[in-house]
Amino acid sequence: MNYNWNWHIFLEPNPMGTGTYLDMLLAGLVLTIKTALLAWVLALIFGSVIGVLRTLPSRTAYWIGFCWVEFFRNMPLLVQLFLWFFVLPELLPRGAGLWLKQLPNAPYWTAAIGIGFFMSARVAVQLQAGIGSLPRGQKNAATALGLTTVQSYRYILLPMAFRIILPPLTSEFLNTIKNTAVAITIGLIELTGQARSMQEFSFQVFEAFTAATVLYLLVNFIVVTGMRFLERYVAIPGYISGK
Repeated sequence: MNYNWNWHIFLEPNPMGTGTYLDMLLAGLVLTIKTALLAWVLALIFGSVIGVLRTLPSRTAYWIGFCWVEFFRNMPLLVQLFLWFFVLPELLPRGAGLWLKQLPNAPYWTAAIGIGFFMSARVAVQLQAGIGSLPRGQKNAATALGLTTVQSYRYILLPMAFRIILPPLTSEFLNTIKNTAVAITIGLIELTGQARSMQEFSFQVFEAFTAATVLYLLVNFIVVTGMRFLERYVAIPGYISGK
């Protein structure tokens, strides 16, 4: 059975009346980017806090960070999204559970928070490694200058550590973008979801997912290019190559 290729399908109106099939894919791309950006902000915030906790001399702080990382890193993302979306509302008091179920754009918020927490564990490990790679003399010098622990991390350790781990953070950001595709399982119609809808409506499966692949590659190329410029701008001689 021969497959009927039709690359003009993108210019044809979609059945939902929201424009063409291309408009449908672009709407999914916008939602993918919005979800990934919010998830990445959450990952950076929580990952930074947890990463710092794992480097403090306090055993309590270390174990809090350890439990966070082990919980979110060792459980599959799909399972976590299911727990956030389907299980959590049932465990909360009835009023709070109903509020979560009726929350506008619930799949979007669930996906962003779930992916953000999942990626925060990876960011925390990266930041812990970055801080651990710094010479002990820097922390000792900060103490000798009379800086508090908070000031030492804010002005000396974290600025250096984030510059060092910028390349692996780029990879984690790309993973965050790709992980948004998992959110289709909880009803988020992002780029992958729109490509799937397009192939179901038009039966042009290869065209739909080829277009989705190209859009993913384009976004990732822009991210990688931008991060390379940023790496060169913040490069520290002796720590990060200026190439």
